[in-house]
Amino acid sequence: MKKYLVIQTASIGDVILSTAIGEKLKATDKNCQIDYLIKKGNEGVFYGNMDINELFIWDKRQDKYKNMLRIIFQIREENYDAVINLQRFFSSGVFTVFSGAKKKFGFKKNPLSLFFSQRFDHKFKENWHEIDRNHQLIKGITDEKAAMPKLYPTKKEYAKMSPYKTQAYITITPASLWYTKQYPKEKWLEFINQVDENTNIFLLGSGADADLCEKIIGESKRKNIMNLAGKLTFVESAALMRDALMNYVNDSAAQHIASSVNGKLSSIFCSTVSDFGFGPLSTDSIIIESKEKLNCRPCGLHGHKNCPEGHFKCALNIDTQDLINRLNHAN
Repeated sequence: MKKYLVIQTASIGDVILSTAIGEKLKATDKNCQIDYLIKKGNEGVFYGNMDINELFIWDKRQDKYKNMLRIIFQIREENYDAVINLQRFFSSGVFTVFSGAKKKFGFKKNPLSLFFSQRFDHKFKENWHEIDRNHQLIKGITDEKAAMPKLYPTKKEYAKMSPYKTQAYITITPASLWYTKQYPKEKWLEFINQVDENTNIFLLGSGADADLCEKIIGESKRKNIMNLAGKLTFVESAALMRDALMNYVNDSAAQHIASSVNGKLSSIFCSTVSDFGFGPLSTDSIIIESKEKLNCRPCGLHGHKNCPEGHFKCALNIDTQDLINRLNHAN
């Protein structure tokens, strides 16, 4: 039996996309063992996924290096055939180098990549998604085609979400960690106030997004709108998004959650662009962005706390009718 360890200790969206690696390895060899190393707080991504054998959870906030050493000793006991390191940080390189694995795959940008068995370019190119970049690391042991990321809501999650599905609904995940990746509150309100009154609206996000969602509800003219931010797990959100008329998201982890269950998606890209490789993957998905060609866009890979040019045209110039049209076509 082949044994693989996948390392992805970055943010939730990156971890969701990394599930494509596990999906591909299992599709290639159903008898292999797949383990993951992730940071604490992201373990909910793998809830219900019966193909994952073990999760090594690294607590980076408390006793960071003590926990790192403990996990390294645990990893070495597994005698992995290969470690697949999707991260480019020094810490992930340490885990990889000292893993004791027969093969070590990673990106050239990792500071310790000199000690990997195989190193790959991490670059942006047209029509290349992050799942394609990551897939380079395992194409030698699988094939050329990347798998899709996937979450596994169980019957329990679908049952819990069923009361919200008694009539047509959409979800909106209005927040982002970065200001310039977040569609402005006034633009969300402009859209929400034009949605058919018979369509329920559920606002999603983390607990940190709850205040923004409350403000949107307070300033909207609707009654059938509900704040679920911070109240759902990753897989519960996925279960709800799967059957929505449409899911409206920023360039954020929410689009990867929806993609993982093939939910209908409208991804709003403000300061970033799809060529970075983090666009939606659902069968029915589009990117909505400003039609005006801006010399300042994109202004960065992750976004900024404020618009560097002071005008934020990449968001404010997006036509609300584009959001409405998507919903009209979905009905």
